[in-house]
Amino acid sequence: MTEHGQRIVTVPGGRRLSLAWAAMTDVGKRRELNEDSVVAEPPVFAVADGMGGHSAGEVASAAVAHRLNLATEDADILTVDGLVEALRMAVADMIDTAEEGELGMGTTVTGVVLTAEEGEGRLAVFNIGDSRVYRLQDGELAQMTEDHSIVQELIRAGAISPEEAEFHPNSNMITRAVGPSDDPVPDVELFPVVSGARWLICSDGLTKELTDHGIWYFLTEGKTPVDAAELLLRAALDNGGRDNVSVIVLDVAEEPQTS
Repeated sequence: MTEHGQRIVTVPGGRRLSLAWAAMTDVGKRRELNEDSVVAEPPVFAVADGMGGHSAGEVASAAVAHRLNLATEDADILTVDGLVEALRMAVADMIDTAEEGELGMGTTVTGVVLTAEEGEGRLAVFNIGDSRVYRLQDGELAQMTEDHSIVQELIRAGAISPEEAEFHPNSNMITRAVGPSDDPVPDVELFPVVSGARWLICSDGLTKELTDHGIWYFLTEGKTPVDAAELLLRAALDNGGRDNVSVIVLDVAEEPQTS
């Protein structure tokens, strides 16, 4: 699946922003189903990576994508409260549609939302699980989310190094998810809208296959969001494609004010 688009939006405070994006997802080389879902339509850019057995993960991630799309119809911004309410409704949908034995289903969700704080436009970075958001700004790459995972807790405690985490036997185990067993309140951090920033939202199918340096290289090598997303996806598949791979590349630029 490949989607791309460009739009000018006006955020609180009167700023006009040009958004250009590309979203791609691929089943990878070892999985039969693609349990990732993506949302790429202002004001929400998000990736959900489902889990929970045959087809259940696909149901869970699709429920999140559906509710986020509904919450943002005909809107230039989404409040953090609106985001949480959409995730809670997605959990209700999962419970309503789950078959016997599927109530253990769940999904990660991470992304970037255009929102507002004190009358000014902001970017809200949100996360539940181990999908990630990165920001490339002034040539520097920064990971903007922290994984909710067993290995991240071990790293934080000093028990293992980041290098050891990659090969840890529990590297796929997450500690939080959007699903029937949890209240889906994400970690959220607000950032000013900075012109010229490039954002990457991705499932762990990408970060399993690429180092941060590799991510930086392909984000800087791609002139457009479509170019960058294609380079990232191709590299993840060439490096093994052990999981479903989903990427969204979003460029944010400020439009000049019209008189």
